Amino acid sequence: MRIALLSDIHSNLEALQACLRHSRKLGVDRYAVLGDLVGYGADPVAVVDRVSRLQQDGAIVLMGNHDEAIIADDKTLNPDAREVARWTRQQLDSAQLCFLAALPLTAKIGMLMMVHASAHQPGKFHYLMDSDAAVDCLAAIDPGIRLVAAGHVHEPRLWHHSGRHSEAASYRPISGAMIDLLPTRRWIATIGSVGQPRDGNPAASYAMVDLAQSRISFFRVPYDHAAAAEKIRRAGLPSWNAQRLAIGK
Repeated sequence: MRIALLSDIHSNLEALQACLRHSRKLGVDRYAVLGDLVGYGADPVAVVDRVSRLQQDGAIVLMGNHDEAIIADDKTLNPDAREVARWTRQQLDSAQLCFLAALPLTAKIGMLMMVHASAHQPGKFHYLMDSDAAVDCLAAIDPGIRLVAAGHVHEPRLWHHSGRHSEAASYRPISGAMIDLLPTRRWIATIGSVGQPRDGNPAASYAMVDLAQSRISFFRVPYDHAAAAEKIRRAGLPSWNAQRLAIGK
C-alpha cells in the first residue's frame, strides 16, 4: 500500500490541489492528512470540505494544533495566528467545525504511526526539532512501530535511531529520492508543510510511504503561491502570511 502523507495545509487550496494531482500521477492508494488543515491561509472552507471528501473516500485525517485552536482554545497561538484562527472560526459552518472537533490525534497502519507533532504526548504538540525530541518520540511508540510520520515543524526531515546510541541522527531528504527504511533502525519522518513550507523552499512538501516495500519518498511540488498570497491579502489577514509563501519561510 502506498500512502501519501500530507500535513500543515493551512487553508492553502492551491498547494493542496497541486499535491493531490502530483500524488495521483504516482499511483497513491490512500491518503493521510496529519493535521493543521486550517490556519494562516484564506481558504479554510474549501480545504476542510476537500479533506472531508478525502476522509469519506478512506483517508486518515488527524487533528493539528491549529485545528484544535478553532474548536477549543487559541491562546497557545501567537497573535497573528490567533487573529487568523478567530477569522477562520467565523468562516466555517457548524458541520465543518464538528468535522474538525471529531478528528483523532493519532492513527496506526501496520508498522506506521501517524501523528501531527510527536508520539510523545500527542496532545501537547511537541516540536521534533532535535535529537532529544526524536528519542522521546520513539520511546513512546509500540515495539511493532518502525516509522512515525509527523508534520508540525514545516520542514521535511528523516530521523533514524538504531538503539545502539543515545542520540538520533537526521538528514534532509532529496525530493523524489526513494529511501529504504532499514529494519535495523526506527524512523521518524517529518514530512514538511503542504501549505506553508519554512525551509527556504516555497514548493509544497509531502511524502509517500510504501508499506509493502518499506520505503519512503519526499516530494516538492511547485504551485501558484502568488494566487494563494493574493487571497490572504484580499481577506485582510496578516500580510506576513502572504509574503512568506514566496520565500518558504
